[in-house]
Amino acid sequence: MKARKTLSLIRRILLFILVLVVSLPLFPARADTSSCSWYEIFVRSYQDSDGDGIGDLKGVEKRLPQIADLGFDGLWLMPVMESPSYHKYDVTDYFAIDEEYGTMQDMRDLTEACHALGMEIIVDLPLNHTSSMHPWFLEAVKAVKAGDMENPYIGYYNISMEKGSKMVPIAGTDYAYEEQFSGGGMPDLNLDSETVWEEIRKILAFWLQDVGVDGFRLDAVTSFEAGNTEKNVELLARLKKEMESIKPGSFAVGEAWTGLSEIQKYYESGIDAFFLFPISQAEGWLCRALRARTPASKYAGYMEDLIQALPDKTWAPFLANHDTGRAIGSLQARQNPAVAKFAQLVLNMTGGLTFTYYGEEIGMVGSGDDPNKRLAMYWNDSDMTLQPPGVTKLEYAYPCFDDQAADPDSLLNYVKKINAIKKEEPLIAWGKTEIAYSDTHVLSLRKTLGDATCQIVMNFSGSSEKTFENTDKWNIDRTLCITGEVTESGGVLTLPPYGMAILKP
Repeated sequence: MKARKTLSLIRRILLFILVLVVSLPLFPARADTSSCSWYEIFVRSYQDSDGDGIGDLKGVEKRLPQIADLGFDGLWLMPVMESPSYHKYDVTDYFAIDEEYGTMQDMRDLTEACHALGMEIIVDLPLNHTSSMHPWFLEAVKAVKAGDMENPYIGYYNISMEKGSKMVPIAGTDYAYEEQFSGGGMPDLNLDSETVWEEIRKILAFWLQDVGVDGFRLDAVTSFEAGNTEKNVELLARLKKEMESIKPGSFAVGEAWTGLSEIQKYYESGIDAFFLFPISQAEGWLCRALRARTPASKYAGYMEDLIQALPDKTWAPFLANHDTGRAIGSLQARQNPAVAKFAQLVLNMTGGLTFTYYGEEIGMVGSGDDPNKRLAMYWNDSDMTLQPPGVTKLEYAYPCFDDQAADPDSLLNYVKKINAIKKEEPLIAWGKTEIAYSDTHVLSLRKTLGDATCQIVMNFSGSSEKTFENTDKWNIDRTLCITGEVTESGGVLTLPPYGMAILKP
């Protein structure tokens, strides 16, 4: 069982030193040349290349030029390692590609293809647990049943005689193993074990050096030691240090599904970014603001909290991912594509590294059971993978990818325009963000990067024009409107519903 005692003075000192080292300029910060528009793919449901109905790595590579054309410059693959499940978060071999998805050569080819297009690529890395079918765990259980408690594999996991809701009995023995994700056949690794850390270093080196990926999405970091943020920060700091020693400048984004104050603590680890869960989902900042009677001022309040909590950190905002209901449902936008478009605009103008879950760019829907959130990508009616097992509701509210690609007013092409603006204007993602102005329906964000600055003015009203006094007399650099145009007269901007203008000195 993981240690529950208070950290000793020595351990606290070591943790302080480790966090201090990680915080120093030894590790390159994310630069304005790094990827800022990331695209998340569930490989199984994306694109099949061999006719078996299962999405695979060759299928992703086939679609890569279209992903790049949409303006996405970073690719995140959900787990691709060998696994007995459809979701593949329960790994049986960290050094192999699941045969459903292809081969390790396919993975190397995809990595090279990403780099050739100027894209970065990261893979999902579950280190909190393995599959109960992993050879390490099978050896540990075998040893426990044989009474060989000195077997080194027992120390790979948290095996003890302790009882509790997160302890799973080992049949025929008095022992149990810890499993934070109960019922999933995913026993927790013992991250206090130096032998386990030797294995982790081999895993990191294999993927960063041999395969050539640019980093990792770190799964379930709050569960490394449940309820112990300080210990989790220590473990993440060590992980980041290992990554940097293997491949300087490699990237890591962590899944800390928690509130802003806790996320703030996790940044002390030196991990590049953590997903901004407070902004996401139906009850997150963005959806709540758009439903409010004073949407712009409401969102400005949330932004102030974010700026105060994480003033010098790289944010990672998103609206939906594989574990949440999709944005179209959260926004109640099945019949209102304008809301879906504007939500994407606000999300991307917030700043930092924006993560878009596959299908969000065409308005796919899905909620409830996890398979419903991971439906087949809707390319067209004849080119789709099989649906993942366990789907209980199948719905596609918006036209397919091909139809939207041909429609200049589609959600797909609007997202493409947003990504293009971000690529042309690094200030949006990488600049320091401040609230320049807000009222009931108008919000202006000031972005500053070195000597460069701009203002992003947005009309949060979807039904009427709103005005903004351009008191600084800045020039209109570019605009993005769903309907109508931004006009200026006598130093007053008029923004159409959901309209946006970028101003520069």
